[in-house]
Amino acid sequence: MDTGLKRELEDKVFAGERLSREDGLALYACDDLAWLGGLAHYVRTRKNGDVVHFNINRHLNMTNVCTASCAYCSFQRKPGEKDAYTMRIEDAVRLAKEMEGEQLTELHIVNGLHPTLPWRYYPRSIRALKETLPPTVAIKAFTATEIQWFEKISGLPASDILDELIDAGLESLTGGGAEIFDWEVRQHIVDHACHWEDWSRIHRLAHSKGLKTPCTMLYGHIEEHRHRVDHVLRLRELQDETGGFRVFIPLRYQHDFHDSRDGKIRNKLMARTTMATGAEALKTFAVSRLLFDNVQHVKVFWVMHGLQTASLALNHGADDIDGSVVEYKITHDADNYGTPDKMTRESLLDLIRDAGFRPVERNTRYEIIREFEGPDLQRRETPQPMRV
Repeated sequence: MDTGLKRELEDKVFAGERLSREDGLALYACDDLAWLGGLAHYVRTRKNGDVVHFNINRHLNMTNVCTASCAYCSFQRKPGEKDAYTMRIEDAVRLAKEMEGEQLTELHIVNGLHPTLPWRYYPRSIRALKETLPPTVAIKAFTATEIQWFEKISGLPASDILDELIDAGLESLTGGGAEIFDWEVRQHIVDHACHWEDWSRIHRLAHSKGLKTPCTMLYGHIEEHRHRVDHVLRLRELQDETGGFRVFIPLRYQHDFHDSRDGKIRNKLMARTTMATGAEALKTFAVSRLLFDNVQHVKVFWVMHGLQTASLALNHGADDIDGSVVEYKITHDADNYGTPDKMTRESLLDLIRDAGFRPVERNTRYEIIREFEGPDLQRRETPQPMRV
């Protein structure tokens, strides 16, 4: 990128002007990651200061049985396959009871599109979980893809479905099912019927009912930079309309590093893909932060990026590192490259402080629960033993 264009983009960012599609493409074409990261960090600091947000959460996948066979997905199983499972509501409640002592503030639920479970299973599950967990635990559940599936199996419109789920205790949808919206890519990676038109319709409807939701982008597979820019700008336009997105979450595509336990390779993209490098991940966070000017937070989901890249992303536009997680089958069924199953509150605090930031524990609505002391400058200047 020539000096003149750099200066032009800097002037826009420092003046708080909205960047264009062409600007986004130019930023992705830039090889100067230090400059790009610094620019994104300026915006991130202007919006969120020296804070990094986190929460104490658990993920619960009640079934991995799915009618779809999305090209990138190693999580899904067909009925009767080895490792296919579906929890009874009582099983989900039992697991939830085991979480009570962990000071949770969020239970995150995503499932496969089960071919035979009745619609009523889902609101009953939410209601039973809400009755089991302390009132301080928010239930964030279901992708827009799942909501559209519920429309199909119930015959009800999404508005009625959301009303019933909210009445049962739902506080937020999840952001999944977005992948890449552009049909040029989407037709090759997605095997379900929920595309941009339905995904945006359902989140728009959720926002109209007072729900605040996350939004996501799955990157690093067969898409090009122009597809990422298009994806973010579609979300930015919807955010202009509704103001309902709390956070944007770039999700790194997971290449399978080992065969499935039953010997089947479900990831159909494996032969022609790798995973985005750490540098490409940092560039994606930086450009996303610069383009998505009307969303307050950008989250790096450490499970999908690894702890080192997640730490660096905090200096490239991200201000949220997700939470304790404990178990995330959707990623851990795909990779085996070293992310832990669980991060404790203390390990999250260490990670954030070691990156040079002040930890703030939040809830699902991004309300502050507790603020912590910032980094110990003496510790940062003194060599520390490596944590294994």
